[in-house]
Amino acid sequence: MSARFPNPRHVLITGASSGLGAALARDYAEPGRRLALSGRNAERLAAVAAACRERGAEVLAEPLDVTDRPALHAWIAAAEARHPLDLVLANAGTSAGTGRTGFESAEQTRRILATNIDGLVETVMPALEAMRGRRHGQLGLVSSVAGYRGFPGAPAYCASKAFVKVWGEALRGQLQRDGIGVSTICPGYVATPMTAVNRFPMPFLMSPEKAARIIRRGLARDRARIAFPWPTAFGAWLAGTLPPAWTDPLLSRLPAKE
Repeated sequence: MSARFPNPRHVLITGASSGLGAALARDYAEPGRRLALSGRNAERLAAVAAACRERGAEVLAEPLDVTDRPALHAWIAAAEARHPLDLVLANAGTSAGTGRTGFESAEQTRRILATNIDGLVETVMPALEAMRGRRHGQLGLVSSVAGYRGFPGAPAYCASKAFVKVWGEALRGQLQRDGIGVSTICPGYVATPMTAVNRFPMPFLMSPEKAARIIRRGLARDRARIAFPWPTAFGAWLAGTLPPAWTDPLLSRLPAKE
């Protein structure tokens, strides 16, 4: 498949202060490219921005939380005003599970959904409005293989990633006529601070740098779904297609996320 979006000149990335977002920022950093980066940790974000500038990119870095809608919208508007956004990577997310208690509290559930769903939607919509006006642009929505099937150890996280996956798939069909590409990104286990707390085996654990390269290739080719590594993605897909009566007994035995 030939590249449809081979060289975005202005890339916006949320959750860029660590993990996959930081790896994506560094991978895209090169002379002639503008990067708009946000993250909650100001110190880590500054370090990522400095590394990207060393690689030749022009960087606008803004410490913020995607649940702060006014700040988020203002930052996106400022980035768009500097130069039209070619690619928006809605990557910011948080994760938690039932841990030792075996139950996910209402507070934790709301916190995960606010970041992973509301924060992602509020990233996409203002950027999308500008892209539709010029009939050009691309969205990369970071979901997870956990969005294929609900796992008892992380109910809110799985639900939030299922929303991202399905919403991204629907947006893709809706926006094709507007010249806008939408890719849903479904990684398996990536070695990030989010997975560092896991106290269970993580099959096919991948470095964030390798994951970033896979994602960038998929986005350049305008792939509808960028799911990897394939054994993990296939296993999650299969778990989502089989009858719950078959999969519930197995999944209930899996270790819960802390």
